[in-house]
Amino acid sequence: MRPASLNPPHGGMLAEQELPLELASELAGALPQVPVITLDRFHYDEVICLATGVYSPLRGFQNRDDVQSVIDDMRLASGQLWPIPITLAVSADEFSQLKKARLARLAFDGEIVALMHLEDLFWQDPETEAQAIYGTRDTRHPGVRRVLATSPLRAAGPVTLTTFPRFPVSPVLTPRQMRQLISRRGWTTVVGFQTRNPLHRAHEYIQKVALEFIDGLVLHPLIGTTKADDVPVDVRWRVYETLLQEYYPKERVWLSGFPAPMRYAGPREAVLHALARKNYGFTHFIVGRDHAGVGDFYPPTASQQLCRELQDRLGIEILTPEPAFYCHKCGQLATTRTCPHGADLRHTLSGTAVRQALKTGGALPDTVIRAEVADILHGYYHSRAT
Repeated sequence: MRPASLNPPHGGMLAEQELPLELASELAGALPQVPVITLDRFHYDEVICLATGVYSPLRGFQNRDDVQSVIDDMRLASGQLWPIPITLAVSADEFSQLKKARLARLAFDGEIVALMHLEDLFWQDPETEAQAIYGTRDTRHPGVRRVLATSPLRAAGPVTLTTFPRFPVSPVLTPRQMRQLISRRGWTTVVGFQTRNPLHRAHEYIQKVALEFIDGLVLHPLIGTTKADDVPVDVRWRVYETLLQEYYPKERVWLSGFPAPMRYAGPREAVLHALARKNYGFTHFIVGRDHAGVGDFYPPTASQQLCRELQDRLGIEILTPEPAFYCHKCGQLATTRTCPHGADLRHTLSGTAVRQALKTGGALPDTVIRAEVADILHGYYHSRAT
């Protein structure tokens, strides 16, 4: 077996918390007078990513200089590529209490979950942020709606977890743990596949094409905060586990959750997803059509195009496959690169169409979605309707 050659993290090293979790927990308990910042689930997801190296080279929520540089040029103040501001919004009362503090305790769901060393307090215009990151201020966009409803007051600084992260599924490997797995398996090349949806046959086709020339595939579904109408992570997880158990070579695939929240920021978020997978040690990352998009806010190929433009700076090879469809003449899944037949012989595999059929109790052929997956999703949609 060939020795694994791990892709270096963005910035050269993993930016993980330096204080052991148990010691950080004791420290938090010994500082009851330290101000508390209450996190929602979105920002708790961000804390996890910052503390475990997912967002390397960031060690904490960004200060005003980094935020402005990211908004203007997609760079940190140091010059490194970074597409999206990672900031912590605080209330007016919290902001006032933090003005004389150097340390804050971060609470989620009534429990202290992290410490933050305060380095900056500043005001960030939500409309400017929304326009730069999402390309719109239209509140029909869920990411824009979230940003505009968020306090413009921000706190910045490195974070340290004081409790083990809470995840709805398992396993969820940290970048360091994933790198250890890649080394144990001897994978020289590793491709990551991002999804926040159940998988249909076109997804499976793209992944297996990649496995023809790449050593290992990590199915890396997003398990952080998503829209309320997205399929819940526990339902999706059953789909992923079923497919990998029944239809993939076990020694060449791995399933692990990606703890980041979903912004639906299209091209800029695709770049963030790619950089994060570089931190996990992946050498390749699949960016499909409308990656991280929502509705019709971004052209279908916008994410692929931006990632291709930044390819030399990303440090991870981007795969931008054509959309797959089932060709009745070929009798198999294909793309326009391999199938010569017309649109009348093609069955396009749309995730939206799949969801609509399942919601209404309609049947879908095995050429579109595996029967086992259809059963799981039919059960989910039926439970919602009753």
